[in-house]
Amino acid sequence: MAGRPAGRSNRDIGYIQQQRRLDARTPLRARDVVRQGLDGHRWGIARPGRVPWGRVRAALAAVDATNHADVPVGLLSGGEQQRVRVAQAIVADPALLLCDEPLLSLDVSSQQTIAGLVDRRRREHGTAVLFVTHEINPILPYVDRILYLVDGRFRLGTPAEVLTSETLSELYRSPVEVIRRDGLVLVAGLPAPADAHGTRWHDDGLRAEPLVS
Repeated sequence: MAGRPAGRSNRDIGYIQQQRRLDARTPLRARDVVRQGLDGHRWGIARPGRVPWGRVRAALAAVDATNHADVPVGLLSGGEQQRVRVAQAIVADPALLLCDEPLLSLDVSSQQTIAGLVDRRRREHGTAVLFVTHEINPILPYVDRILYLVDGRFRLGTPAEVLTSETLSELYRSPVEVIRRDGLVLVAGLPAPADAHGTRWHDDGLRAEPLVS
């Protein structure tokens, strides 16, 4: 990665994890959490005079979270905590952002906000983004390539190539209808067809269900 092996303490890689609510008693302030993106790999506590708070403030500003800097992170909402995690991931100015289900458990508005913040980072800094998610609609306006995985099978291509009824039916080995409306995509499973003997086969190809008892 960036000319050297990817490994621990590689600042060229930023990581945004799933949203997990932090306990309200967590003593860390939001800016302390962001700072861990710079020195979290070290043992002990950084000396106050050597902490680059300017970079921390800039990262919080980039995700519109400046007002949360001195707030105990456990008191922030789920969406606000996730903004702080994005700031933590970008504070070291990484070349690659790995996003591991960062929209999980967030409301729709927060999902859209986080997706937009990640894309803004990509546009303004040329950061590469690998985004793992089950929530496709919030990121659909921003992605250029999709790797769609189903039980070890996959398709790689543009959204227009991958998100089709034909392609997803092949992946799921079961009838799937892809419905597009107002920029959104709905993937709906359809009833499996019956064979000539009146038996409906499940998508794993192993279990059969008679249509008439």
